[in-house]
Formats: sequence, C-alpha cells, structure tokens
Amino acid sequence: MELRSFSHGYGQITYHIVLVPKYRYNIFYNKRIKKDCELILSIICAKNGYKIHAMEVVDDHVHLFLEFHPSNSLSEVIQYLKGGSSYSLFKLHPDLKKRYWGGNLWSSGKFYRSVGNVTADTIKHYIKESQGKPSEESRLHRFMRSKQRRLDDF
Repeated sequence: MELRSFSHGYGQITYHIVLVPKYRYNIFYNKRIKKDCELILSIICAKNGYKIHAMEVVDDHVHLFLEFHPSNSLSEVIQYLKGGSSYSLFKLHPDLKKRYWGGNLWSSGKFYRSVGNVTADTIKHYIKESQGKPSEESRLHRFMRSKQRRLDDF
C-alpha cells in the first residue's frame, strides 16, 4: 500500500475492522445472506469512497480491511457499515427480523486496529531522531571528530 495525497495532507488511514452479529449468531452460514452481506458492504464502501483491501465473511462475523479519507472518522465509517448493511439485509431477508426482533443486527461493540507499513518501534525511532536534537551517540561522534571540548565536558 502506498501513501496518498489529500487536499491538505499526505498519508494513509487503513483499519482492520471486525463486525459481529448480535448474540454472535451464525447467520452467514446461509450462503445467500453471506453473499448479500458482501455485496451490500461493497456497495456502501464504494458509495462512501472507502477502499476495500480485503473482506471475509465467516459464519459469525465479518472482517474488513479498509482505507478511507481522513475527513471520515472511524466511528462514522462503522456507523455507515453497520446501519446500511443492517437496513438492507433486513429488507432482503425479512426472516432475519424474527431472530433480531429488536431491530439490531449487529452487536453494539466493534473491533478495530489501525494498520500501516511500519512498526511502533520504527515510529518511535523516527520521532526520537527527527526532533532536531541529536542523539547522544551522534553528539559524541561529532565531538571525537572535532576534538573540541564543550563547556559541560569539564
């Protein structure tokens, strides 16, 4: 994955998101519901400008690997995914309303994790080294090269 340029920024916002049906029922065991869910989530993502890198619908949950614009919040993205898919699946499969009589297809919780090309240690190192203050090792190296003593060396 590559970094993208936006109107006032440059970066990447990608998340691994897991959506779980309420009570963790195995509703996607039904192949028709599974295919419809995949299609509905793809349509929601295309409509809202989210890029799907990977999607897997298993019997009792859905994995999504998404990229979206920085103007979208993660909560907003999940709200569109859950709300839109719930509405459409209930419309296509009215029998789901018997199981989810309260009207909520998805559990209230969510799993998400930001995904990037670098590790946390790489970012820590970058921040430490790019703050305009040289590390102890580089200060020592310059001192040894110049043979000049500093006032705080006495």
